[in-house]
Amino acid sequence: MAILNEQNRTEISQQLENMEGPVKIVCFTQELECQYCRETKELLTELTDLSDKLTLETYNFITDKEIVEKFNIDKVPATIIMNDEKDYGIRFYGIPSGYEFASILQDILLVSKSDSGLSEDSRKKLANLEEPLHLQVFVTPTCPYCPRAVALAHQFAIESDKVTADMVEAIEFPHLSQRYQVMGVPKTIANEKSAAEGALPEAHFLQKVLETLTEETETA
Repeated sequence: MAILNEQNRTEISQQLENMEGPVKIVCFTQELECQYCRETKELLTELTDLSDKLTLETYNFITDKEIVEKFNIDKVPATIIMNDEKDYGIRFYGIPSGYEFASILQDILLVSKSDSGLSEDSRKKLANLEEPLHLQVFVTPTCPYCPRAVALAHQFAIESDKVTADMVEAIEFPHLSQRYQVMGVPKTIANEKSAAEGALPEAHFLQKVLETLTEETETA
């Protein structure tokens, strides 16, 4: 049974018409001990069927060790949105369903244009990054505010080669939710430290993240 209904397919197809260049979706799954791997692969297959500019590559987390190491994948299901020329560091860990499906669509459109869509002020601040920045945004599929935080984190990754940004589905990875004391979503972790809670405006969100990096440098 298809995951996307006919109305979904029509609406998504219309959005994908705004793509400029080709986009590659890379999916990592495994057969056992992965609650939503099969559904994630099916969802991404149905999505890529809606545009000639989308392609899907699927790898096994257990057996395709070289590719797993190349993309530094440490859990599944995992999804990467990239193009043939560049991996921007965009990651989805967990099924990008519910409200998070909007995040994957936005990422596809931005990557197709090779443009983060950020303000000039944000671009300048990210250009001044000296150290690598790893963002983890914890979400749930039923959270209407989570896509905003995920979108911004992924936009930061598109803009700066020093940024990698993960969407992490909190329910699918309870050990991580416990480690980072995720009591509500969205919650953003920057380089292993709590940086922001809730969906914040672009400038405020980036400020919170950069403040976390400053604190990290001062305590190093």
